[in-house]
Amino acid sequence: MSEFWMIALVFVLSYLAGAIPFGLLVVWVFSGKDIRSIESGRTGGTNAMRAAGFIAGLLTAALDVLKGVSTAWIAAWLAPGLPWVQVVAALMAILGHNYSIFLIEEKIGGGIRLRGGAGGAPALGGAIALWPPSAMIILPLGALTYILIGYASVTTMSVAFFAGIIFFVRAVQGIGPWEYVLYGVAALLIVMWALRPNLARLAAGTERVVGLRALWKKRKEKEQEHQKQEQEQANASVSRSSQRRQENGI
Repeated sequence: MSEFWMIALVFVLSYLAGAIPFGLLVVWVFSGKDIRSIESGRTGGTNAMRAAGFIAGLLTAALDVLKGVSTAWIAAWLAPGLPWVQVVAALMAILGHNYSIFLIEEKIGGGIRLRGGAGGAPALGGAIALWPPSAMIILPLGALTYILIGYASVTTMSVAFFAGIIFFVRAVQGIGPWEYVLYGVAALLIVMWALRPNLARLAAGTERVVGLRALWKKRKEKEQEHQKQEQEQANASVSRSSQRRQENGI
């Protein structure tokens, strides 16, 4: 088989690996639900957690990361030694995850669409496929983003962002190929495109909060509710006092 067809096969297999709807399968096994009908309808770990609990979400995320990692094995098997092929293969896994051929459905009003996730987990897997130690940097930074910034969508985008920064620093230092920087940029664009509704909610200030921000919001709501109750009690006390004065003819 010619090199052209070997490279084409790498891309097809990488897409198909990314297209496996692990979230759909895991949630169905854990709860019997269809993840596509729950919350955002995406098949990633975050929505799997909402649909079937923490373990289901964690398992889904791990399997989705494995999609990206698998592209390293596919590329090494069929087209070794070509950094740009490795980059495109990793991107194909993200595209397969976000737009799965196994989740094709008819759109209301005609036409078809491909369902899937947002791409954060396979983007992490793709970064690991290109340089395995990147996981030790991206994971703690992603966790801090989740806890401190407090938006799951921003955390998802941060994975590709941090990957791009890591590969840029390595390329500048001369210890990594510049093609890997393109991976970070392209992966971020793919994830942002998938998260367009979330970006709109972020701009409007209506995006769901998580982490410390969620705890702070809940505490603030409790304080406001407590202040409201105190004000209602004070108003009731003033009303009763006024009523007694009227009854006594004062």
